[in-house]
Amino acid sequence: PWVALAWSGRPTHPNDGNRSMRLEQFASLAAVTASFLAIQKGPAAYQPAPTGMNLTRLSDEIRDFEDTAAILQIADLLISVDSSPVHLAGALGRPAWVLLPFEAEWRWMTEREDTPWYPTHRLFRQTRRGDWQGVLERVAVDWGASACSPAQ
Repeated sequence: PWVALAWSGRPTHPNDGNRSMRLEQFASLAAVTASFLAIQKGPAAYQPAPTGMNLTRLSDEIRDFEDTAAILQIADLLISVDSSPVHLAGALGRPAWVLLPFEAEWRWMTEREDTPWYPTHRLFRQTRRGDWQGVLERVAVDWGASACSPAQ
């Protein structure tokens, strides 16, 4: 499967320190059988990838949301923090696994793994402030449980 990946939002967003991650934190996904397509823009796009992660960086090829939309149309799944590609995937009806901080924005509600706004999205929330490792471990477990069919 092709999995689009975005790990950081806009640095000037008021909650960016809580919602963004570093690419190296995705180390638990390096063992996942997938080809990752990095759609990250901005300074975070050039962070080092975890050892063994099959990652193709597309950030230099993306000029606008039309390019991002084209990538999301061919990707089997988007895994992303709460950032613009999540909402673009929702508008396109494309599947996304959204990684949320402990105190997520109001639109994601609370104590839900789904959202009425985007029926193709699954929500993975921190259970403790700053605990991205726990979130990504759940993503890896659910990936395995889905038998590499993330759209299910």
